[in-house]
Amino acid sequence: MSMKSELKRKTFHLTGLSVPALYLLFGREVTLTFVALAFALFVVLEPFRIVENLRDRIKRRLNLYVPSELIERVEREVDGIAREHERRGIASHIYFTLGALTVVYFFPPDIAVGAIAVATLGDAVAAMVGKPFGKHRFKNGKSVEGSIAYFAVAFLILALIDLPHALVGALAGTLAEFYELPPDDNLSNQLAVAIVLYAFRKAFFGI
Repeated sequence: MSMKSELKRKTFHLTGLSVPALYLLFGREVTLTFVALAFALFVVLEPFRIVENLRDRIKRRLNLYVPSELIERVEREVDGIAREHERRGIASHIYFTLGALTVVYFFPPDIAVGAIAVATLGDAVAAMVGKPFGKHRFKNGKSVEGSIAYFAVAFLILALIDLPHALVGALAGTLAEFYELPPDDNLSNQLAVAIVLYAFRKAFFGI
């Protein structure tokens, strides 16, 4: 994937910051409702993205109301930011919304907000630094520079809780991002940060 497409993809992913923003502004119940509705909508629409025959039927119907040139442009943009495995499989936004829904439902507010923000912003900054500026690369294609960028962003976000949480959570997120834990890092990064922070708090603070 080209750097331009990668930047477009990460810009799209940054819309995930709307979830912690909603949580901070309107609370848990509103956020759960929003994310659950988004997840349901994505699941319903996903077959039309993957299955070409279904997509062609929708395009024919949309042509009655929307210019075909606009539809084709949107389709090219979506295909341009998709990973190869997403073209015929589950896309990252499905995993992200599932992860956000799980984290918001099961974890305390500060951990939920922190985990989602770290997974969203940290991943984007790691790619924006690592892709063009990464000089020291590992076998999996990740770079030292990208991992340091992720850790720094994660630490700054979680420092709003306190420094011990920031250190532990940033390390957990950096490792999850580096190893791209299955089934998809858009799900596993959020869960890794949230679970580690929660376990750390229980073990050392008893709350």
